[in-house]
Amino acid sequence: MHFLHFLRSFSFFKDLSLSAFTAGFVAVLVGFTSSVAIVFQAAQAFHATPAQTSSWMWALGWGMGLCSLLPSLWWRKPVMVAWSTPGAAVLATAGLAGGFSMAEAVGAFMVCAALITLAGVTGWFEKIMGRIPMAIASALLAGVLARFGLQAFIAAQTALGLVVVMLLSYLVGRRWVPRYAVPITLLSAIVYAAANGQLVGTSVTWSLAMPVFTAPVFTLSAAISLALPLFVVTMASQNLPGVAAIKAAGYDLPISKIITLTGLATLVLAPFGAFALNLSAITAAICMGREAHPDPARRYTAAAACGAIYIVIGIFGAAVTGLLTAFPKELVAAIAGLALLGTIGGALSTAVQEEQHREAALITFLVTLSGVVVAGVGSAFWGVVAGAVALGVQQVGRRKTAS
Repeated sequence: MHFLHFLRSFSFFKDLSLSAFTAGFVAVLVGFTSSVAIVFQAAQAFHATPAQTSSWMWALGWGMGLCSLLPSLWWRKPVMVAWSTPGAAVLATAGLAGGFSMAEAVGAFMVCAALITLAGVTGWFEKIMGRIPMAIASALLAGVLARFGLQAFIAAQTALGLVVVMLLSYLVGRRWVPRYAVPITLLSAIVYAAANGQLVGTSVTWSLAMPVFTAPVFTLSAAISLALPLFVVTMASQNLPGVAAIKAAGYDLPISKIITLTGLATLVLAPFGAFALNLSAITAAICMGREAHPDPARRYTAAAACGAIYIVIGIFGAAVTGLLTAFPKELVAAIAGLALLGTIGGALSTAVQEEQHREAALITFLVTLSGVVVAGVGSAFWGVVAGAVALGVQQVGRRKTAS
């Protein structure tokens, strides 16, 4: 067994490339900087001390890191786990409204973790996802990712020079060295931002983040107001498009086992601040796309690199947070959109390929892209619902005509 692990680690360094490592870094940059402020707001909603907030980053960093790194190395396929961004938004709102303590919040995190674990162990979530046609799943993914693609060019309103430099760098890279287009784009963006004084200077303290244990308190009100909404939005708005990303990339992964893993990891790390871990969609698409590596069998190295960087974030906490948030928000938006262009195009192509599924897929895409939120549940879920209803009505009509 030890010899097998040795061989796997050796093959990892052989398979690793600059483009794969860059994809992992971009995934962390995009996933972290786009939502870390929401996580801080959620912690503050429960009156977290600075030490507890640092502990949240410790727990989330180690949870995302290990759940991405170890399965990716073991299965040699990209497994991407992230924190629940919509879940953090729910906690930030419900926490303030309900006046819950940190102990009650931790109890709710553990209840949510138990529900996620149950969904994985029973396999019901994977069964539901298995019944969704590829066209609908691809349209869902395209709708989720297209918002990031739009943000890449909307960023030109406030940073035209930066976005133009990045776009030209990307196009030149795609033309002559397509494998390194994203690394070249990222490097040119950093150089341009630094030369124009757009990198935000922050005081970085290189101190280790320390875990702070909070004993859980289980209450019915916290279970109803925190745990259940956290579970619903995590499954519907995070795991649902996460599975769609995996299917669209063509990987055969044991979804139920991964869901179970995220639930158990959340359960263990909840007393230290890990509120909900789940499959990633946006960052997964970055690491599973052709920009990460032309060979799909080697893209697991991008996910593993992403996991390793998350672990570093967990170790150093505030220091790495300061470094990553120094990048202009326009740079983060543009690099995300450009890195996802290939995946967006592939997902749209698959979504509209079959005429019998085309209209339902377009409805799924547009509803998901709209960003509509109903009953606290995001557009990813409602996009699938709308597409399923459209597909069902069309199929019923065909059956009646045929009879």
